[in-house]
This record gives sequence, structure tokens and C-alpha cells, in this order.
Amino acid sequence: MTHYDYDLFVIGAGSGGVRAANMAAGLGVNVAIAEQRHIGGTCVNVGCVPKKLLVYAAQFQEQFQAAEGFGWTLEPPSFDWTSLIVSKNQEIKRLQAIYRSRLQQSGVRVITGRAKVLDAHTVAVDTVQYTAERIVVATGGWPSVPNIPGKQHVVTSDDMFFLEQLPKRIIIVGGGYIAVEFAGILHGLGVDTTLCHRGDKLLRGFDEDVRDFLAVNMARKGISILFNTDIEAIERADDAFAVRLFDGTKMTVDLVLYATGRTPNSTGFGLEAVGIELDGDGAIKVNDDYQTNVPSIYALGDVTNRVNLTPVAIAESMALVNNLYAKQPRPVDYDNIPTAVFSQPNIASVGLTEAQAREQYPDIDIYQTRFTPMKSALSGQDEKTLMKMIVVRSTDRVVGLHMVGPDAPEIIQGMAVAVRAGATKALFDSTIGIHPTAAEEFVSLPLI
Repeated sequence: MTHYDYDLFVIGAGSGGVRAANMAAGLGVNVAIAEQRHIGGTCVNVGCVPKKLLVYAAQFQEQFQAAEGFGWTLEPPSFDWTSLIVSKNQEIKRLQAIYRSRLQQSGVRVITGRAKVLDAHTVAVDTVQYTAERIVVATGGWPSVPNIPGKQHVVTSDDMFFLEQLPKRIIIVGGGYIAVEFAGILHGLGVDTTLCHRGDKLLRGFDEDVRDFLAVNMARKGISILFNTDIEAIERADDAFAVRLFDGTKMTVDLVLYATGRTPNSTGFGLEAVGIELDGDGAIKVNDDYQTNVPSIYALGDVTNRVNLTPVAIAESMALVNNLYAKQPRPVDYDNIPTAVFSQPNIASVGLTEAQAREQYPDIDIYQTRFTPMKSALSGQDEKTLMKMIVVRSTDRVVGLHMVGPDAPEIIQGMAVAVRAGATKALFDSTIGIHPTAAEEFVSLPLI
């Protein structure tokens, strides 16, 4: 029997890699994990967690403005970017310590450095080589920036969490969730914000009503959105940047943020040298068991470019470990995965879009409402909410729920359970609402 240094060697200590390592170690597996940057990966360090903290910070401006309508008199508020970043950094360090502590308590050996696969059972970290019966690649994704004149002047979402000072003017390039989230954050913190997108709508893949509703409400809040154009070139202009768009528009800004997508972080790990197959986007090809074409090497999470969400990477890691070491196959169900965009206003969805539903079913009914939230009655703010339900008429089953408005992610998380359970429109209608809430609208949506 071949002896290995470890039963399982995990490359990448993000959410998926850490969960796989902890869970496997809890089952008595001898595990090591290698990470060259920060324990916790993208989500903890330059993604979900710090972004949500910045979203909270950005929402206070509107809350201060709304307070007057409810009888509060406030001194003119002021904002200090440095204080926010210091607080954010402290919280991230706390979470990093928790992740590291849990790994160590589970008996996982944590190795700092860049790992490189040498063969089917060998990994090198710096100059030290380790052997393992199985290897898991969980290296996530990386911001992608196109080659344009002046590319050296741009920043990506990773950089935004470490800015020394907040810009007065920014142009954000992109139309996906990262772009719209940072547009909301920066506008809320007082930055003159322009969003530039080469398409004619934001958030490709989301329901059309959601896409249209978000754009209107972002513009209503004061964010300038430029559709059907892109940046042609960027030049340094003293302490600012001169930006030239393909439509001829010229702008001067203090910062250019590219949020034009992320690519699988698969290069520089020796994968091609050992014959691991990648697709055209650089994603690692895996089968239903997350196994690559090299039988001892597995991959999961964003580096496989399937459903690029932190909870999905965690679910995949649990499925992998259960299958390999607990002998309890529990495959991930990729249908009806709820998702959220922490734009302002928030978006959350579960199930099919209207277009997807019409492709799959011949008899679709749409239930929808648009309304002004109760808070806006006194705040004086022009806040709007959209709720939409997609139902298969012949079975009465709800196959899609979509919301744009305050607390949408909190509301849709609970609704996702009902959709996954196969709830019908009649079941929604027979459920008594909690009054007065926005969520109660979901149990009395009208047919349109």
C-alpha cells in the first residue's frame, strides 16, 4: 500500500476549501491546506463580507435623510472613509483568526505559500514537496480586466477595500452584480458615480422586469448610467484620469473601477502540466463528483465556473467529502438556488425568470405588484419595491420569485424554502400575512 504524507491536500483556503478540510478532518482524514494570501478566500477578505459592511455604511445617508420625516433633528452628518476601513480590517482579521483556529482545532495542517501540482499525488509549496492520496483544487476566481489603452490606471473590486482615500468622482465599468453593488456603495458614501455598461441592460441572466426596475431606481437615486458604450482609452491627467468613451464622451474622474467579470483562478498551479483539462474560460472541467480527468485530483467552487456563489462552493465541498469519506452520496441540487444582489435597492431571486419559465412551460401566469414601502410615506423618499411571482397554471406551482426593494434578500431566503418544497399559488394565498410588512405582499399578489 502506497504511503502518502496526507490523505487529502486542499489548495485554496476559501469558503469551499476550508469547509472541505474541516469536514474531512472531522471524519478522521489526515488533511493539509495551502493558502498563499488570506485564510477565508475572496468572500471573507475581498468579497461578500467586506462588501456587505460597505453596503451597510452606504445606507446611512438615506437613513439620516429619512429621519427628519419621523421627527428626528440631526446635525449634518459627516463620513470618514479611513475609520470605516479600519473597522472593516479589524472585523476581517477577526474572521481570519476564526477560520485559522477552526482548521487547527480540526487537526488540519495549515501551510502558507503558493501550491503547485507536480503530479497526480504531489504538491509543492515553495520548495517543500508533499504527497497526498487526493488533491482538491479550490482556488476560486480572479477579477478580469480587458486590454485597453491605459489599463494600468484602473482598479478592480479587490482594490476597493484598501483605498487610502475615497474618490470624489468615479466611473465603474460593467453591468454585473459587482458593478451595481459598488455603484450603490460609492453613491451612498457621497461619490459622484457613473456606471458605464456596453450592454443595453444591467444584470444579464436576471428577470427582465427586475433588470429594468433596478436601472430606473438606481438612476432615481442619482447614479448616472451609460448604456451601450464602453471605455476606449484612459490617460493620466494630473491627479485625475481622462476617460474617453467609444461614443465620444470625455470624462475626468478620480478613479476608474473595472467590474467586468471574474475568471477562474486556474493558472500558475501546474494544472496544465499534469494534464488537467480546462475549458475555454480556464475553468477546471469536472464530472458530477467534482473529479477531474486525473482521478486523484478534484476541483470545486468558482474555479470550476459552475454556479459562482459562496454557499454553493460550501455545498459542493460537503458533497465531495460525504462521497469520498462518509460514503454517503448527497449531490448538490443546483435547481432553485436563491441569490441576491446587494445593490441599492436590493435584489433577490429564486427559481426561474419569466423568460426561462416560458421556455419550459406552455402555461405561465405572472403575478406582480409595484408599490411604495410604508417607510416612504413619512421619509419623503421616492423608494419603490417590485415583487413578482411566476406560476405554472396547470399545476399552480410557483416556479419563480423575484423582488427588488429593501430587505429583499432576507425575505427571499425564507421564500426559497417554499419554492424548493413545491409550494402552489393557492398555498401562498392561504397563508396569513404579517401586517404591516412588505413581505405580506407575497401572499396576496395579483395576476397581471
